[in-house]
Amino acid sequence: MKRILDVARIHNTSWATTFAWPLGILAIVFVVTYGLFSVVPDTESESNFTGGVFAVYGFALAFYLSAITQVFPYALGLSITRREFLTATALVGIAQSVAIGTIVYVLSLIESVTGGFGKKIRMFGIARSATDNPVLQWAALVTGLLVIGGIGAFIGVVYRRYRVNGLFTLGLGTLVFFGGGSILVTWQRWWPDIGSFFTDTPRILLLVVIPLVITGVLAAASWVGLLKASA
Repeated sequence: MKRILDVARIHNTSWATTFAWPLGILAIVFVVTYGLFSVVPDTESESNFTGGVFAVYGFALAFYLSAITQVFPYALGLSITRREFLTATALVGIAQSVAIGTIVYVLSLIESVTGGFGKKIRMFGIARSATDNPVLQWAALVTGLLVIGGIGAFIGVVYRRYRVNGLFTLGLGTLVFFGGGSILVTWQRWWPDIGSFFTDTPRILLLVVIPLVITGVLAAASWVGLLKASA
């Protein structure tokens, strides 16, 4: 375990990269959002949704993408095994997701009790639209970050394993999957059924279990791919 923790410190050689940057980005987005709603007329809406918090998810995607594409070769040069690197990266991902998810959740509580910071802003409480359960709201924020981190790591593994051709293939496959799926769903008129799935599925399954399963699948695929990837 000590060896894994030592490897994990590679990702945290600069604490600013791991925690300060995402929180700094979040703070700047909040200031911009607050300033915007301070000058626009009252929308007469109960809440004014803004996707500013998703900037943190974008950072998570970029962080784990660079961890695989940039830090991985460096780690191998230090005689760190692939298994040690992957385990340490997963440990950092869990810790970072829990920490940032908890901070966002606390900010969502402040947002709620202050009436959206006095401007009816809904920036941090993105899970409140899906559930009133505070535990599920917190878990949804954490699992969301885990999924995004898993996606970033998986893309990085595809690059390390198959280089640019792998990225193009992955992008094309994603386009075909979602584009073709949209055509099929529209043709078969399945959109109401999909809507019913999201509204009728138990919240814990939709917000926690399914994201964790997706993260597990991505982690397993990344593990297999990186064990065979070159430096």
